[in-house]
Amino acid sequence: MSIAFITGATQGIGRATALALGHAGYTLGLCARTESTIEELVNELSREGIEAAGAAADVGHPDQAQRAVDDLTRALGPADVLVNNAGILIAKPFLDLTLDDWDATMATNVRSLYLMTRAVVPAMRRRRSGTIVNVASLAGRNGFAGGTAYTASKHAVLGFSRSLMLELRKEDIRVITILPGSVATGMLRDQTMLKSDPKKILRPDDVAATILHAIQLPERAMVSELDIRPTNP
Repeated sequence: MSIAFITGATQGIGRATALALGHAGYTLGLCARTESTIEELVNELSREGIEAAGAAADVGHPDQAQRAVDDLTRALGPADVLVNNAGILIAKPFLDLTLDDWDATMATNVRSLYLMTRAVVPAMRRRRSGTIVNVASLAGRNGFAGGTAYTASKHAVLGFSRSLMLELRKEDIRVITILPGSVATGMLRDQTMLKSDPKKILRPDDVAATILHAIQLPERAMVSELDIRPTNP
């Protein structure tokens, strides 16, 4: 039974990924900031016959990220798959963007990748097996007005992932970057600067299905980067 740890697991892409992987037979380690929402999701999955454990943590904080991995590992075993999905979007004109906005974006979108990956890689190296999925964005390739912090963070995710992939592939550990376009989640709906038709953009299930497909490729095969766009925007 393969074990997958997922950050930002209780809403949006993270929740959809948890459901997709759980229904595909994965045991799930779920991480998010709010304990009550984790418990709700764990209970929902349990009712569907999916084994899951949760850990409440701010994965941008080093002590909390390590504690989450330790707790999930004790409950389930070491991760075969890590999905680094936790993320925030603060879309503002540059001069309205505060230093706190900038720091929060970098902590959640970039620092958490470093911390969570650092926590799971040693066990993957010992087994010479594992897959790390980093959820970036097409904003990691392109800019948009109001996206100085978010776009910078997603460019960093892409650079981090490309370098890590080249380093870890020698030890049979795959690093896969998923780059979705606009996805109909609460994170996007809350942005006054960004307008999109929720009927035409991607949905969380679309991204989750892509993640599942990528990690289920034969172990000798790796898709290092996947851009996901709506078919007919």
